[in-house]
Amino acid sequence: MTVPTLLTKNPSFLFSFKPNEISASLEKTIKLLKISADTRNLRFGKTLHSQLIIANQSNELNVIQTNCLINLYVKCGEISVARKLFDQMPERNVVSWNALMAGYLHSGLASEALKLFKTMNRWESLRPNEYIFATVLASCSDIRALEEGKQCHGYVLKSGLVFHLYVKNALLDMYSRCSDVEGAMSVLKTVPGSDILSYNSIISGFLENGYLNEGLEVLRKMVDGFFVWDNFTHVTMLGLCASLKDLKLGLQIHNQILRREIEFDVFLGSAIIDMYGKCGKILNAKNVFYGLQERNVVLWTAIMVAYAHNRYFEEALNHFLEMELAGILPNEYTFAVMLNSCAGLSALRHGGLFHSRAEKSGFKDHLNVGNALINMYSKSGSIEDARRVFSDMIHRDTITWNSMISGYSHHGLGREALLVFHQMLASFGVPNYITFVGVLSACGHLGLVDEGFYYLNHLMENFGIKPGVEHYTCIVGLLGRAGLLTEAENLMKSNPIKWDVVAWRTLLSACHVHRNFGLGKKVADVILELDPNDVATYILLSNMYAKAKRWDGVVNIRKLMRGREIKKEPGVSWIQVKNNIHVFVSEDKKHLESQKIHEKVSELLSQIKMLGYVPDIASVLHDVGDEQKEEYLSYHSEKLAVAFGLMNTPSGAPIHVIKNLRMCDDCHTAVKLISKVTKRKIIVRDANRFHCFESGTCSCGDYW
Repeated sequence: MTVPTLLTKNPSFLFSFKPNEISASLEKTIKLLKISADTRNLRFGKTLHSQLIIANQSNELNVIQTNCLINLYVKCGEISVARKLFDQMPERNVVSWNALMAGYLHSGLASEALKLFKTMNRWESLRPNEYIFATVLASCSDIRALEEGKQCHGYVLKSGLVFHLYVKNALLDMYSRCSDVEGAMSVLKTVPGSDILSYNSIISGFLENGYLNEGLEVLRKMVDGFFVWDNFTHVTMLGLCASLKDLKLGLQIHNQILRREIEFDVFLGSAIIDMYGKCGKILNAKNVFYGLQERNVVLWTAIMVAYAHNRYFEEALNHFLEMELAGILPNEYTFAVMLNSCAGLSALRHGGLFHSRAEKSGFKDHLNVGNALINMYSKSGSIEDARRVFSDMIHRDTITWNSMISGYSHHGLGREALLVFHQMLASFGVPNYITFVGVLSACGHLGLVDEGFYYLNHLMENFGIKPGVEHYTCIVGLLGRAGLLTEAENLMKSNPIKWDVVAWRTLLSACHVHRNFGLGKKVADVILELDPNDVATYILLSNMYAKAKRWDGVVNIRKLMRGREIKKEPGVSWIQVKNNIHVFVSEDKKHLESQKIHEKVSELLSQIKMLGYVPDIASVLHDVGDEQKEEYLSYHSEKLAVAFGLMNTPSGAPIHVIKNLRMCDDCHTAVKLISKVTKRKIIVRDANRFHCFESGTCSCGDYW
């Protein structure tokens, strides 16, 4: 049995050495120190350290001995002890510097490694070697320190060490991970000699930062070079296919893996499942998953992600149960997927149960679990719970801030969203493209025109973010909210951006709210030219005709819909009471408690009529008499769901309802007044946003 094996299996073996035997051979001691470092045996390493001191008596430890000790303490996680030894050294060599710098890097203290390198250049006459440069560049990659990376590149060029392959690879990794595409491509093209690691580094970096087309360009160069791919290459390439949703290329890579009979490890298996999931081929992902002989938590989580990505949230939850039956314990990523699936279903009760499970399992403080909790609570209508999770989080990243900002915005709480944004800036958080969608949406809720344009034209530019159609759509909504419809129209006409149906429908909604029939008709024509089957546009246009008392227009819209065979999707609402989901369809009487629910609706409508409620029969598209129209309005799905919730939840408990369509004007008015007479908070999530009804008002300010 070898010494390393004995050390691993029986650490007491080394303690059988007598002190005089250790001190008699310093060379043997140094070898044992290396073994202790490699096996992370701190206890024995400290014993060797003591024996070295005894053996040297009054003499200082030499450079080699101290370097071995620094290596030991670094690998055993005692970085402060390693630094103390380093600082006490009367003389150092490049190995001393690199050992401590590498220790800082691998301990997650890359900035300390860079500080140490600057000290070396300032005080020591030693010339950094290729290992030092590779460590420094890796540190720059780790904290995205591009400027320091460029300075190091300059040192490398002057020293001539750029031609060392691992220095070149470190440069490629640094530039690609720091989002400097030109720098990475320049190194790839101008520095001779590349291996598969070179291509792995640059493509992985591009993929991480969203430079997908550039990643494809490098892939072509790699194929032209006839390099033999390793497992990491296959995983990276599959990740690129997943991000591009390039099923054809993904299939080619999968076939190549099968042809070469490459053994599936957990990373390769999960990458293939993820690729099929992102490309919408859930059956392929399922076949790969169940074709694997051994399935660990990583693979189970990968198939759950595939289901969730394709909005098969219930199937994802079912797989969690199947995983538990197989005796596999969930990890933090599994809980994050489950929480996001609950968010997709607005399943607040199930999300709360997963929250408790994650907490008991010790994953509550993991960043991705915290982010998923914020997402789940905000999308399930409990923004206060989302805020509590946010406030309790020890660590936050851009996703954390974005989730809270977007959550507040979707709930109509614009001031709170902007407050979180300014807290983000004060905490030196770095906003991204998505951040400003939430921020501009918040400005829209508050009608802050000047502030919105400041964020769009100045602050986004300061952070190097180019506005996209989502940002400009928020500005259209902002101008519409402020009643500046002409300005919104002019913005859309003058801006060369490719406007989509969502943007035009945003302007149409503003025309509907402000009853600008003339502009609304023009905008509707544009939308129907882009998408002749956009049902929401027909409904909005019909409602605008009705509000303007243009009944001929209402009739024409109905004829047009019939002629084009366009049917309004039936309104469906659902509510969770205890562990059961109750689904309601407008005018449907299939629920077991249907008669009681209808009686409750009638009771509520009688109560709110005392407060001035008048049914908005003009919005009913059915060609029937007024009395029949009022009956249709009475039994819209959200009214049925609210009534059921009032009947089956404790007094004072909030009611959470989800609807598949935009909430109609009549239901919006009715539920506002119901919240007043029942003294209940009623939260309705419709196709556009959250409506939080309380004491006769709505968080949307009657603008949606």
